[in-house]
Amino acid sequence: MDSEDILIELKELSPKDSITKNELMIILKKYARIISVQDLMMASIRMRKDGEYVHANYREKYLKVYIKYFIMRMKEVADNNDDMTSTIDKASFDKSFPMLERTFEKERLEDAEDDKFPLIYVITALYTTFILEEPIHPVGSEFPGSLKVEEKNGTFFCPVKDNQKDNVNAICHLCLAEQTPNI
Repeated sequence: MDSEDILIELKELSPKDSITKNELMIILKKYARIISVQDLMMASIRMRKDGEYVHANYREKYLKVYIKYFIMRMKEVADNNDDMTSTIDKASFDKSFPMLERTFEKERLEDAEDDKFPLIYVITALYTTFILEEPIHPVGSEFPGSLKVEEKNGTFFCPVKDNQKDNVNAICHLCLAEQTPNI
């Protein structure tokens, strides 16, 4: 089983009229289980390296959020045994495939066939969006200018969502957060 096989299995759900969270979780759990501790360590190292480009004032906050809510979600996914019979947003799920495929291409390190970072990225995005129904950046995530992801009356707001609208590779297109008004 290769990491990219998750895309095939996800697409096989698409012809259904509706998809339950349980059906999606079966696939996410299957692939979360092939991610080793070493894969998570390599992903963490990669994120720390990428974090070198984040402004020093935000670097530690960035790393704490990303490592905790991105990398460590794999254990949460693998251990999730909740019975979730409610359905996911099928239209959003169906629209996610081109972006998920681009994510695999963009996030894969050159000459690294065994790189699990793209798989971790995709599992985290799908789990957070469709199972938890939360924004990809957790509430409280801080961006330059002391702007934060917030929740107000059950709606999530992100201060930088519109900044990514022209970036076809941005995972923000999958995120259920709305642009924070007046920013």
